[in-house]
This record gives sequence, structure tokens and C-alpha cells, in this order.
Amino acid sequence: MTDKPTSPPLDPRLLSVLVCPVTKGPLIYDREAGELISRRAGLAFPIRDGIPIMLPDEARRLAP
Repeated sequence: MTDKPTSPPLDPRLLSVLVCPVTKGPLIYDREAGELISRRAGLAFPIRDGIPIMLPDEARRLAP
């Protein structure tokens, strides 16, 4: 059992059309962390209440 609840799954159709707003590259869905990851941009975009927040200013920088 984890202390951190996982976010509800995103619609696969939505995931198929979303791209990184910085690089226009693919995103990796990390359900456990509740984020969409752009490895190319080095950013993790949060998902809040089932809604991806695709603003670079709201994204978390990934460790190099």
C-alpha cells in the first residue's frame, strides 16, 4: 500500500494527441507520479484533477 494516491488514468485518445509544448515531442505518462514527462525538454508536466497542465512554467525540471 502506498501513501500517495495515484491519479485517475488519462484517456488514451488524449494521450495520443498531446505533445510537449516546448519541443513538440512525445510525452511519457507516469501515472504513479501524476505527470507527463518530456525527456527531450527535461520537464515533467503535472496532472491535476485529471487535467494535464501543459504550461512550461508549471512543469518540474527533471534531474540531468
